[in-house]
Amino acid sequence: MTPAWLAFFDGLIAIALVGAGIVCAHFGMTPSIMGFQIFLLGFFVSAVGLIIGIIAILVTWLSKSRRIALSRAVFGTVLSGIVFLPVANVIAHRRGVPPINDITTDVNNPPEFVHAQEELANQGLDMKYDAAKYAAIQQAAPAYKDLTPLKSDMPPDDMFKKVQIIAGGIPSWQITYNDSKTRTLEGVATSQLFRFKDDFVILVEAAPNGAGSIVEMRSKSRDGKGDLGVNYNRIKSFFSLLAGSAQDAGPPQGGSPAS
Repeated sequence: MTPAWLAFFDGLIAIALVGAGIVCAHFGMTPSIMGFQIFLLGFFVSAVGLIIGIIAILVTWLSKSRRIALSRAVFGTVLSGIVFLPVANVIAHRRGVPPINDITTDVNNPPEFVHAQEELANQGLDMKYDAAKYAAIQQAAPAYKDLTPLKSDMPPDDMFKKVQIIAGGIPSWQITYNDSKTRTLEGVATSQLFRFKDDFVILVEAAPNGAGSIVEMRSKSRDGKGDLGVNYNRIKSFFSLLAGSAQDAGPPQGGSPAS
């Protein structure tokens, strides 16, 4: 088979695999991780197709009598590029993300799950934070250096009410546990494309000096070993919403302005 044909078929196969992976995972035809693996296979096929396609274009370009083969090589290369380039761009922008999938705002005293162990997918699993496995890697990652608990002048009970309101309003989140006494909230976040499910826990505590509150959060993926920064981004995005809401609320009655 000529390079032009190889490029053509590689491009078609890459598109088919990527599409099948997304559709199967999104609509529950396969487990999310299996759909993602099919997607990744399509990505690797596209990388091969891109290389073969470039070679085929160069070879057929030099042969003036093979214009049809040239168009076939170009078409296959374009198809492979459509798959390869966007995924490669995402990977390139997340090179500093460590290969872990359990992220917390405090590796020394992380909030622990209370209800997540009861979730069907988590039964039989140890949901306790594995500091020996994750802590040193997270602390050493430059991309996660700014991940710290959220501090506020708002009283803990008022802050937890904000947590409840904002977390309850995020469409991709399902709240599974809500305890106002311990100011603990748990939930499951579902990704839009592959329908991956991640467990998260949010804990609001009184500040050590008794003035204000501290919000801790932990987010853990159910699948894979790495998360491409998804759990970190989830925590940072939620803290940004929470901080903005606390500021907009102004000084609580009997308290001081939120920081």
